[in-house]
This record gives sequence, C-alpha cells and structure tokens, in this order.
Amino acid sequence: MPAADPLRLDTLALARALRDGEVDVREHTERVLAQARSVGPRVGAFAHLLEDRSRTQAEAAAQELASARSDSERDALARTRPLLGVPLPIKDLTRIQGEPFEAGSAVLAGTRADVTDGVAQDILDAGTVTIGKTTTPEFGLPCYTEPATTEPARTPWDTRRTAGGSSGGAAAAVASGIVPIAQGSDGGGSIRIPAACCGIVGIKPSRGLVSPGPHGAEGPGLVTDGILARTVRDAALGVDLIAHVRPGDAWGRRAPRNGCLAPLEQASGGLPGTDGSASGLRIGVLTEPLAIATDVHPAALRAVERTSSLLRALGHEVTTVPAPFDTTRWRTFMPLWTVGAAAMDLPPEAETLLLPLTRWLRERGREYDGRAVTGALAGMQMLAREVGEAFDGLDVVITPSLAAPPAFPGDLQLEDPEADFDAQCAFTPWTSTWNMTGRAAMSVPLHREEIDGVELPFGVQLGAVRGGDEELLLALSAQLEQADPWPLVREVDFP
Repeated sequence: MPAADPLRLDTLALARALRDGEVDVREHTERVLAQARSVGPRVGAFAHLLEDRSRTQAEAAAQELASARSDSERDALARTRPLLGVPLPIKDLTRIQGEPFEAGSAVLAGTRADVTDGVAQDILDAGTVTIGKTTTPEFGLPCYTEPATTEPARTPWDTRRTAGGSSGGAAAAVASGIVPIAQGSDGGGSIRIPAACCGIVGIKPSRGLVSPGPHGAEGPGLVTDGILARTVRDAALGVDLIAHVRPGDAWGRRAPRNGCLAPLEQASGGLPGTDGSASGLRIGVLTEPLAIATDVHPAALRAVERTSSLLRALGHEVTTVPAPFDTTRWRTFMPLWTVGAAAMDLPPEAETLLLPLTRWLRERGREYDGRAVTGALAGMQMLAREVGEAFDGLDVVITPSLAAPPAFPGDLQLEDPEADFDAQCAFTPWTSTWNMTGRAAMSVPLHREEIDGVELPFGVQLGAVRGGDEELLLALSAQLEQADPWPLVREVDFP
C-alpha cells in the first residue's frame, strides 16, 4: 500500500497507485461510498449517490487494470484511460443517461436524464467512478447551495456556513476528503465561490475551451464547465480531461498543444509566456468591488496582501489597479441572467413549485423584450472590451475571491428575492466579471483566519487578461502552492 491513506492521495497519485496495483479499485470505491454516506450528509455533498453504477464501474476498472500486466500496457492505460478507477462525481446540472437529474428543483423531482452530456461523457471515458451527483441549488442560479429537494451544502470548515454555490456539493465533497476532484460549472462564479468557501482550488476555463455540446448551447457565453480539486496539478489534469471542441461550437478554442498538466509536470519553476524564468509577470491587484458597492472584510484583503507578498518574493511585478468600471454599470449582466431564467421551458403549473428567488428572476426576465436583450448582450461585450483595455499591459489580475468569510445561509438566502440577489452580489462582487469577459479565472485557498473562534479559508481569485491563458494561471498558482502550501483536507467534526 502507498504510505499515505488512499483517501488522502491526490488524483494523479491515486490513479498511479491503482494502475500499479498498490490500491484495489473495488475496495477503494467501497471506502469512498462509505465516506459519501457518512461525511456526505454532514456537508450536503450529494443530491444522489450512485452506488450500483459505481460498483459496476469499479468492477469493470478492476478487470481492465488486471489485463494490463506489462509496463507498456500500463503506460498505454495512463494515456487512454488516465483516471481509471478514480472517483470523480458529476454535478446535478449535468446529465448522465438513466441517472437522476433534478437540478436542485422540486419541479424536476424524480426526473432521469435521457442523454449524457458531452462533458460527463469525457469524464466517464477517462475511466472514472462516478460515486454520485453533487448537490446544486435550484437550476444553479444562486451563489449558495440550498436545494429544494436535498440537504444544503456546507463548508467542512464550519458546517453552520454555506459551501457556496452553485457547485457547492462538489466543493464540499472534495474539501471534506470524500473525493480528490469533482466536476462543476460556472456562470457567474459557481466554481470559484464554493472553492473559496471550502478552501480548495477551483478553475473556470476560458470561453470555448470546454464545449457545451452535443446536447447544450452556449447562449451568451457566460457558463462553462470546470474543475474543483485539492491541488493545482489535479485542477490542470481536470481541465485537460474536459477541454473539448465539438462540431458546431460557437467559440471553439483548442486546448494548449501539450495540455495544461504536462507543463506543470515538466516545469523547473518557469512560466509559459515568459523567458522561462520563474519571474517576470505583471500582476494587477484589484480590491474595489465590481458588482455592487460593498465593504470588503479585512481578512479577505489580508488574503490578497499575503498573495501579493508571495508574488513579489517570486519575482513578479505587482501593482494596484483601479476598478475598470463603475459598479452601477455591472447591471448590464442582469437582463441576460434573468432572461435566461425566464427562458427555461417549464409548464405553467411548475411556477408554484419554484423557490422565491427563481420565480423572481423569471418574473424580471419576462419584463424585457428582444431589443433589451440585444442591448444587454452588446453592453456586456462593451464592458468586457473596457475591462480588456483597462488591464492591457498586465498578465494576471488578482482579487479576493469573496468579500467576506463563508457566509451563514441566512445572510444570503433572504425572504425578499431582490434583497437576496443584492446580498449575493455583495458576497461575490468580482467573480462574474470574468464570465462576462470569457477569460479563465481560478480561486486558490492561500489564506486562513480565525473568525468568531473558528478557522476559515479565504480564497484569492487569479483572473486571466487574455483568452486561453489557463496554462499561465495554473503555472502561477502552482508557484504559489509550492511557496505557501494549503491544507488539502478539512476533517468534519462529528457531534
């Protein structure tokens, strides 16, 4: 057996241990399922456990691993089935044919998917064991995970506080030690917010790198699939797994020639896009809120200060930059969000089953006509252009991931839906800008502080300035991870 408990291995190490026969895939799957049954409910990680599917997948993986007897055969498996036997859950906004698909809504209670989405198929094709569908709020709309159908997602750092959203269940599953990696999706921060709340890594790739096909459409280009993981290299591996251009993609963007992981594995401290040295990036520090005028918690600012000091010590040029636009102009994002909610094809009788925030967003969305939507899309594109011009000359912009510590649910999910929406904006005033620009962004858990007697994580967002800069963000994050490592698992205290 490997020296470390297999439940604590990162994704790459676990995949290698499974291929080398140091860990038995069937035994490991049973241990993960046991964790999902015991720890999972404490943090609201799973909307649905898929125990039968997982055991079938584990048995098939065991046979496939047993058939690879030589080093060359195992090397071939590493290339074609890189995560054979590794547990990797799918968010319950993504479909797997024949499995539950409820999207956190009572409207879809009991629904089973009739297709498998492309990103899920890529993950399955890598040989993964699904374990379950992770918890999401209703249709993934809010930045907290309080579903209508299942337990809410909580951060393992303090189970009174939200795990964030909408990929809250995925983040909770990774942070609490159930799985080392999970799939998520992000339309306004839905990967980076829960990553920050749970003290893990979360990456939203560039627009077009991960196809929504063959069964989905891009819409205005705000949403993309991404990865939550404990380590930067696992995040890079996950991006390589799902980066896929499909026929008909509106913004198909080819992955880096060597992928995102290979440069990290081969690096000797250098960064892509520089002269090969470990220094030389121009990094902007932005702490002014973008989505709404709000106070920023001192600990969130200290997280950015800590990161800035690390970056300077690594040889990068770090300068403070002002907000590229006034907070009032952020509302250009609003019509696209509300019209998207209103456009969901639901029967009239379903409206009464929806949560108040969802009903409010749909009602607001119905107020706009085609001219307003066209104007909002143009306004978002112009805002993205202004952001690009303001940050021209920089390589990366860092912000707090959140304006405050992981929130108590009652501070976000408010009785008045409009106040609820504003509270969400105040909690997450930076993340959505990178959805509007379409650039890659990630949250890294670089800071921790004691708040009201409990240690809590504070993430820092690294935002790309140019399209297709996942490789650069990951390499820079790997430098920070090496310079200032973070805890990989947060054990959940049981009463």
